Parts: sequence; C-alpha cells; structure tokens
Amino acid sequence: MPAAKFIFVTGGVSSSLGKGIISASLGKLLRARGMRVTIQKLDPYINVDPGTLNPYEHGECYVTEDGAETDLDLGHYERFLNIRTSQDNNVTTGRIYQSVIQKERRGDYLGKTVQVIPHITDEIKRRIKLLAETGKYDVVITEIGGTVGDIESLPYIEAVRQLKYELGLGNAVVIHLTLIPYLSAAGELKTKPTQYSVKTLLEQGVQPDILVGRTEHPLSPEIRAKIALFCNVSVDAVIESIDAESIYDVPLLMKKEELDRVVMEKLNISGYGEPDLESWESFLYTLKHPLRAVRIGIVGKYIELKDAYKSITEALIHAGAANRCKPEIEWIHSEDLQDLGEEDFLTRMKKLDGILVAPGFGNRGIEGKIRAVHFARTHRIPFFGICLGMQCAVIEFARYAAGLKEAHSAEFQSRASHLVIDYLHGQSEDVEKGGTMRLGSFDCALVTGSLAHKVYGKENISERHRHRLEFNNQYLDRLQEAGMLASGRNPELGLVEIVEVPEHPWFIGTQFHPEYSSTVDAPHPLFVHFVKAAMT
Repeated sequence: MPAAKFIFVTGGVSSSLGKGIISASLGKLLRARGMRVTIQKLDPYINVDPGTLNPYEHGECYVTEDGAETDLDLGHYERFLNIRTSQDNNVTTGRIYQSVIQKERRGDYLGKTVQVIPHITDEIKRRIKLLAETGKYDVVITEIGGTVGDIESLPYIEAVRQLKYELGLGNAVVIHLTLIPYLSAAGELKTKPTQYSVKTLLEQGVQPDILVGRTEHPLSPEIRAKIALFCNVSVDAVIESIDAESIYDVPLLMKKEELDRVVMEKLNISGYGEPDLESWESFLYTLKHPLRAVRIGIVGKYIELKDAYKSITEALIHAGAANRCKPEIEWIHSEDLQDLGEEDFLTRMKKLDGILVAPGFGNRGIEGKIRAVHFARTHRIPFFGICLGMQCAVIEFARYAAGLKEAHSAEFQSRASHLVIDYLHGQSEDVEKGGTMRLGSFDCALVTGSLAHKVYGKENISERHRHRLEFNNQYLDRLQEAGMLASGRNPELGLVEIVEVPEHPWFIGTQFHPEYSSTVDAPHPLFVHFVKAAMT
C-alpha cells in the first residue's frame, strides 16, 4: 500500500463553493511545513477531458506540461503550490469508462459482467492511487467534483468509501465543504443545509472527518458546537471559510482556523514545523498596497464568463504585485469593436495603458481583435497577443504593414489568397477535436538581443501550447522584411513561437500560453514586463 496519506475533499449544498481553493490552500499549508504534496481533480462529467467544452460552459481549459487538457482548478493547484501537475492530476468519468471499456474489449475481465461496482470503482481507486505510487509525495489531496447527491458523483463517493476502509485508520480523511447561509430576514446563520448535506454523505457510507463551512459571517462557538453535534465531528474540525477579499487570502485564513493542524492530527502526521508563509505574506502585502494602477484591456470573445480567461487574469495579478501596481482590467468584447464607429472606438481604446488580445477559437469577433491589434501597433500602446491573439497580430501586420491585403487564417477564410496562418501538418478543420491539437510544453530558441530574449534573460525556453494552426513560414521573409521579427522558434520543427515589432515600444505575440506557468512565487516574465511597459 502506498506510504502517502490521502485527503478527499467533497462538496455539498451548492456548486462553486470553492473546493479547488480550499484544496489548494490546504496543500499550500502542508507544503509550507515541508511536506511533498500534490492535488488531483476527479470530474464527474462524461467528456474524456475539458478540451472540447465551450468556455461559456466550463470556463478555461488548463493545459499541463505533459499535454493534458484539464479542469481550471489545476491552475489553482499550480499557482498556489508552485508545482507542476500532469495527466494523472485530472480524471473524468469519460476517461474512467473509456479505460474500463478498453479493458473489456481486450478481454481483461475474462468474460465477467462489467459493472459500476467493482469495475468502475476499482478504476477510480486505481487512478487515485497512481500519484501516491510514484513515491514522490507524502500527501495526495483528491478533490471530488460536483455536489454530494448528484447521480454522476455516486461512483466517486463509493470509491472514497472503499478506499477509506482499505487504507485504514489514520491514512485517509474526508473534508466536506458546505454552505452555511445567512438569512437576513431572520438575522442568523442556518446550519440545516450542512446537516442535510452530511446526512446525504452518510447515506452513501462516508462520514466526513472535517467540515468546512462557506459563510458570509463568522461562525460563533454555538454554531460550531451545533454543527459538530449533529454532524458527528469534533468542534475543532468545524472550520470557518468566510468570504475573502482575494483567493490568495484563503491559505492564511485556513492557517488561522488551523485546518492543517487538524488534518495532520487525524492523519497521524508529525515531525514538521510551522508553515513558512513569509513569501506568501509578502506577496499579499504588495498585492494589497499597490503604488499605482494601470488599465489593461483584455480583448476576447468569452468575456461574459471571466473564468474563460482565469489564468490570464491571475498572471496579471502576479505581475501587478511584482511591479507594486494594480492592473485594472477593462473587459472588451471583440465583437463590439467590429461594430463601433471610429470616434467611439478611439475613445474606448485611448484610455488603455496596455492591450492584451486573448486566445480563442472560431471566426466570431476576429475582425474586432485585428482592429485592436492595429490600434495598439499604430498608437504604440504596449501589446501582448496570446495564441489566437498572436495570430491576429500576424494577420494585422501582413495586411497593413506588408501590403498583403487579403491576409487571413485558414481557420476563418480557407480560400484567402494569403494564408499567413495555416493548419499544422496533419491537421485540418475536419480532424477530430478531442486531444488532437499541439499540446503541452515545447522548446523555443530566442533571437539574441530581441525583446523576448531580454524579457526571459536566456536563449532557450519551454512553454505550453494548445492550438492546431501556426505561422505560415512561407511568409516569414516577407513579414520580416516589413519589420516583424520572429524572435522565437521551435528548434526541431522551425515553427514560429514568438513575433515582435522591434520599432514598437513593447509588442509581442506568443503562439504558446505563458499564463499557464505563472505562479505566486514565480510570476511569468512576459506578464511582468508587459505590466511594467504599461506603467511607462
């Protein structure tokens, strides 16, 4: 049996209570004590991964270094713990069933009837234990997606029940996150939703060891005692998770509530000192005490759901703290920019200190993005284009600086006379969509003396990708003659990874996604320098 300890985090009453932030905060505290910690997310939806999900449906699709398209909570795990996650850190029902069916087709079950119990639950348990079996971790935190009582979550809760029994006393704990609502008419917090949530969990055979209550008001000793009594937990295991000013406050709030101490006691973990949060507290201080502000326009097509750009907004927060500056985000729908008259367009764009054109897929709003790029380049406003944003920058430059008026991308206009952005070899608009893009980390060699080289401070980097179209190298010489520099290229394939305009104060487009690797302890240099440029 793996030597690692296991922590399971479940949720009840309501979705979006913040299981991911609680998991990341607990992981941060345990890691700050010196433990080797990782976090995984089990998602109950039947998609094999979030890669094909609409951003409006599920928010951002986060990509790991080894190319897994995962839930955005893995971004929180990496940003809080400053560690890298992998394929094994995110599992979906689709992947579980896919694996079981493949085994059945191969005859691995020797003709037995394949059922939810034991075959599906056994596969879930196997996936949970994979990270522990590497020997790299002292603690594995597993966040169970969804809400207790959901039909799709039942196999996961059953797997947790079995695992807790199999692992034995002191090797696994269950943390249950619930809502403790405040009824303003009655002027009091109500514990009944939490009681019913725990009752539902008990009906499925799982007794939570620790309860974390999301609340708008502090929990009194009487409320804590009542919850403890009716939910069969000790009073010190009733943890208050009050609404915070920032998600980055939560680790300190959990430290104050002694969540990590309670967990360690229940897991019989000893020999570790108090958590060292000095750098985290320093980050929080600079975050909350900026010396000035800058207005950054994020031009995107999914701005109605801010989680669609979660890693970008968090990377800007990290960069702001590094510059003692508060980035004030102006959300700009790219479709709106297409329809604005010139005077209204200029009025809106001229108040920005920096412009970031965000990633995305599909033709909708593309001309608005290109219009934003054109404004940033011609008005010498610091510009940062990511993935599709970089491709829009190439199209804009080809049209207005290199004289290729019909320049376009094969994604949007396959019959355009100048496809400066085209599909990768072996890709097309007809290829299956799931897991078929260029995914994960790839090397990039930087041109000495370029802006990218100065930003990174080194000649070779590695960054994460998620796309199926690229800069068309047939137009490389033409665009470089017109003043665009391909300052970063993949050394193996020769693909253009970074473009910049040297005569511009700060103009960079990246085919990769630098936002994925920005953390509190290591803000990404491109975001740090972009914010710094916007300050000047």
